Parts: sequence; C-alpha cells; structure tokens
Amino acid sequence: MATAPFRAGFVAVVGRPNVGKSTLVNNVIGNKISIVTPKPQTTRHRLLAICNRDDAQIVFVDTPGMHRGAAKAMNRLMNRAAANALADADLILFVTEATRWTAEDEDVLQRILDTATPAIAVLNKVDRVHPKEALLRALEEMAERHDFAEILPISATRGVNVDRLLASIPRYLPRSEPLFPAEMVSDRGESFFAAETIREKLTLNLRQEVPYGLTVQIETLERDAGGVSISAIIWVERESQKGIVVGKSGGLLKRVGQAARLDMKDRFGVPVHLDLWVKVKDNWANNEQDLLRLGYE
Repeated sequence: MATAPFRAGFVAVVGRPNVGKSTLVNNVIGNKISIVTPKPQTTRHRLLAICNRDDAQIVFVDTPGMHRGAAKAMNRLMNRAAANALADADLILFVTEATRWTAEDEDVLQRILDTATPAIAVLNKVDRVHPKEALLRALEEMAERHDFAEILPISATRGVNVDRLLASIPRYLPRSEPLFPAEMVSDRGESFFAAETIREKLTLNLRQEVPYGLTVQIETLERDAGGVSISAIIWVERESQKGIVVGKSGGLLKRVGQAARLDMKDRFGVPVHLDLWVKVKDNWANNEQDLLRLGYE
C-alpha cells in the first residue's frame, strides 16, 4: 500500500487581538512558544512554531492580533507583521471567538478575502458557549461569510478538537521535504524567549495601561557551569511609568523577576540569575528607528 507523500508548509494563524491564537499555537506544539496573558495585544512579534509529524512538517506562524486604531508605529508594525504572514502562507487559520463577531473580525476576514489562500475558520472558546444551540448558529453564520475550506469549533485552552484541526492541516500543504531540522521548534533564540518571559510577567502584574508602554531588551545572556546569567532592560515611555514598574520598595520588580526566573529555569533546564533595570526612552513605541533597534520588524 502506497504511503501518502510528505508535506511541509507555512500556516498563518491570524485574527483580532485576544481570540486565543497564541494559546492554540502553544497547544499544538506542546511547548510554550508564545507568551499568553488575558490582555489584548500580548503578542507583538511574528514567530514560527514548528510541528513535526510523521506525514508533515507544519510551520505555524503566530502573529500579532490585527486591530484598528493603529496610531502608533508599533501598532502599525504589528499589523504589517500579520499581513506579511498572510501573504506568505500556504494555509490560513482564521481564529475567532465562537459566538462573538466584531468589526475587527470583519477587517481580518477582508484581508483573507484579498488572498487566494485556502482558509480554515477556527471558532475558539467553545467551552464558554451556552446554550450549545448558539454554537450551531455561529457555525452557520461563519459559513455564510466565506467559502472556508473547513469550519471547526475548538477550545484551545482545553484541547477540544485541536487534534482534529492538526490532522486536517497537512492536506492543504504542498508536497515537500521538511523545511527545518527536526529538532527545531522555533526560529527564535534564547534572548527572545527571555525577553518575552519578562514582558509576560510584567503584563500580568501591571495595571491595564502600563504594559502597552513597555518593552524588554536583553543586554547579556551568558551560560556557564552555574547556569544562565541574564541582564535585561525594561524600557518605559514616561518617567511616571518607571515608579509603577519598580513598585513600592522595589516589590513589583522583585515579584516579576522571581516569576520570570522560575519560568526560564524550566525552559533552559538550569538555574537562572536575572538582573532587571528600568529605564525611560521617551515615546519609543511611536519611533520606528527605536522599534527596529529594540527588535521589532
């Protein structure tokens, strides 16, 4: 009996902010590739997450949420990163909330319609849908919006239908040898994951408005017999934000550092020494040169 040809390709995971794109990617990879918080626009970078199967190598492209009101340069770069992922994809996963449709969802759909790329509509967070008849209506409404290759309800957090989604993807990818080595799980290195881990802990610990005005830059990351030593700068946009990030008697920064060290110890498999410094760079999020220097694309 003939075996099916091996396939490999890029799958763009797109949608508006906070619909669960990064949670889905982490689930299918079985590894924490993207940071996750309850706050919108947590994902700022386009990154690859590589899933190796017997029949395929699926390269998921996790993207920032596409959003309106992209007034700052950083928001425009985030939208551009997501748009570029669409242009390069062999397949699109359009992630929405199962029973919530917004103007930003419509914006993303219009971008998908501008491509000739097959798209699977992924209705996430089905575990929150009550009564279940509401899910049937949502599936019918999605089918009316576009002739999707498939429409699949899932729960990324609970793993509902994620295996089914993963099994469906290879048929839409081209025949190809693997595009990346089998041991590779992402195109990003240790410094990137260290910076993102620190930013995740900051986002979880800070008030609503502050996380959008900060970023993290790794100055040094060195390995020795004792583990990993990291020095990182937390950049904020205004002097008033510096005190908020440090916290009373340095308490908030200490909590963030401790939580980040524990996560990085699990990731790197060795003890981590972490030094954090908070500095001000006026309006960095609206300066394209600053953004490029800080690793935004």
